[in-house]
Amino acid sequence: MTCSSTRSPFSQVETPAVGVSIEKLSKDFGRLKVLKEVTFAVEPGEIFVLMGPSGSGKSVLLKHIVGLELPTSGRVTVDGKDAAAEETREQVRMALVFQSGALFNSLSVYDNLALYPREHRVANEAGIREKVMHALQILSLEGTARKSPSELSGGMKKRVAIARALVMEPQLMLYDEPTSELDPVMSATISEIIATVKEDYHVTTIVVSHERELAFGIADRVGILMGGALISLGPAAELRSPQDPRVAEFLNPKIDLQHPRFKNLET
Repeated sequence: MTCSSTRSPFSQVETPAVGVSIEKLSKDFGRLKVLKEVTFAVEPGEIFVLMGPSGSGKSVLLKHIVGLELPTSGRVTVDGKDAAAEETREQVRMALVFQSGALFNSLSVYDNLALYPREHRVANEAGIREKVMHALQILSLEGTARKSPSELSGGMKKRVAIARALVMEPQLMLYDEPTSELDPVMSATISEIIATVKEDYHVTTIVVSHERELAFGIADRVGILMGGALISLGPAAELRSPQDPRVAEFLNPKIDLQHPRFKNLET
């Protein structure tokens, strides 16, 4: 698999984007089959959006990519290396932007961003400050450095979480429902940020989302999970006229007061 490279504005060294391969991935929790032989690959530098209804296995799959879950069967590799192996996490820089942001309220915004480079001793304090303030500047967050996350709006927290990921100088960025609980304008803003980060850093990007406009607006390709199985995979443009009725129903649901869906939901 060929890796592309770009020059990081932080370290000024060649930083290759990495590919991800999912091969017949299955995951069971007891009798519950959450993922069922899922197979796809994400190319270096690509924006790949994984969609699907709640409970379809999207977040579980994301955890396999970052090595937080082990497959029941199948294999996940990042840059050709086993995603669950400790050496992979040491050799490949992966950053996960959590749905909640996962910021530490006991720390200022600045110290949230400085935590990783301090713990890993990637630079002295002057170097860390340069990295942190550069990341905040990129996302127009300079004025938040001394604030607590509890003082920020939901959209600002999402932006801070992305800025924190940038400080890690990642080769692979993963986002778990980055536009959840945001209004339409802020959702569009976060989508623009994800796309801009990919262009500026040439980082490989995987986004788990249920938002159609995000997929249409920024994805190179989209995969759709339903019931733990990958039922659709292809360019985002193809989703505008899906051939699979399940995909069409998911992306373009109609309100039907004569036959409401909730009457047929499983308990």
